[in-house]
Amino acid sequence: MRERRQRVERALEESLEPVHLEIEDQSDRHAGHAGARSGGSHYRITIVSERFGGRSRLERHRMLYDALGSLMEVEIHALAIRAFTPTEWTEQRS
Repeated sequence: MRERRQRVERALEESLEPVHLEIEDQSDRHAGHAGARSGGSHYRITIVSERFGGRSRLERHRMLYDALGSLMEVEIHALAIRAFTPTEWTEQRS
């Protein structure tokens, strides 16, 4: 599990160059769920990147899915995504 999380982190860092990244493995909350039985993990990701500037929420989510590529096919079953620009992140935390 730890290696899987590290692969997710690496993929996001390489593609989206986040200034802030939180990855929470929530797989234990989904025990018995079909995706959990097949080995896929559930993650909650909070990511802050300049690359999200001028992008809609949907476009930002697609950017994450693209960055994760083949990890989405087997290793990740579900994502909860919070994607912000640095300005949005600062405003969110105020």
